[in-house]
Amino acid sequence: MPIDPWLAAELVALGLCTGFLAGMLGVGGGMMQVPFLTIILSKKGVPDGLAIKMAIATSMATIMFTSLSSLRAHHRRGAVRWDLVRGIAPGIVAGGLLAGAGVFALVKGPQLAFVFALFLGFSALQMLRNRQPRPSRQMPGLPGQTALGGGIGLLSGLLGAGGAFIAAPFMTWCNVPMHQVVATSAALGFPVALASTAGYLISGWGLPSALSGAFGYLYLPALLIVSAASVTMAPLGARAAHATDVVRLKRHFAIVLFCLAGYMLYRGLSA
Repeated sequence: MPIDPWLAAELVALGLCTGFLAGMLGVGGGMMQVPFLTIILSKKGVPDGLAIKMAIATSMATIMFTSLSSLRAHHRRGAVRWDLVRGIAPGIVAGGLLAGAGVFALVKGPQLAFVFALFLGFSALQMLRNRQPRPSRQMPGLPGQTALGGGIGLLSGLLGAGGAFIAAPFMTWCNVPMHQVVATSAALGFPVALASTAGYLISGWGLPSALSGAFGYLYLPALLIVSAASVTMAPLGARAAHATDVVRLKRHFAIVLFCLAGYMLYRGLSA
């Protein structure tokens, strides 16, 4: 499966950048990858609606690898709240499978772009406002965490994001320290990606190949190259996160999300 050298260079650069940001912000990289993969696939001649769906599915698949690399780095620093991971993950798996195997195939690409832009903007606003929650507020019990996981899995599977765009603001609202928020969001990225990718494989099984290297909704060259590049950078991003001031970390997160929200809104309108 030969690949154009310029395309390979674009995918390597995308993987390096998103891997670093995934480790630093705990977002899995999907939020950054979807807009840029949409551009790359559109340039390869894939129709806009299908390009958005393929970008979402491929980005989510790369999170399986990026999240594990980022998770290892955060775990070494003792920042992962494993109690929260155990409570949220079962709902994530159920929601991700439902999204990837069923709802994803039914929703049109431009609609996904609009929803993606909306949630990016909302997450960015929550981070940028930096409102301090009531000191008494805590994470909900096991039923509430499972329900939260179901919502994260469903929306993440539809949007190709690792779940941090919901989990991070919610955990911050519940007084979880920001560095634990980033680390725990990275840990939640793996079950989100695994369940959603399994769903994409099911729903896209009989889909005609949109271009060379595509399998259903997955674009395999991007999956392989972006994953390999992002895995090398995620630990460096995690190290940077623990050396960065919490307020500045939130601000960086918000700025990135606002920019990507604007682009995805544009893609939805143009499609």
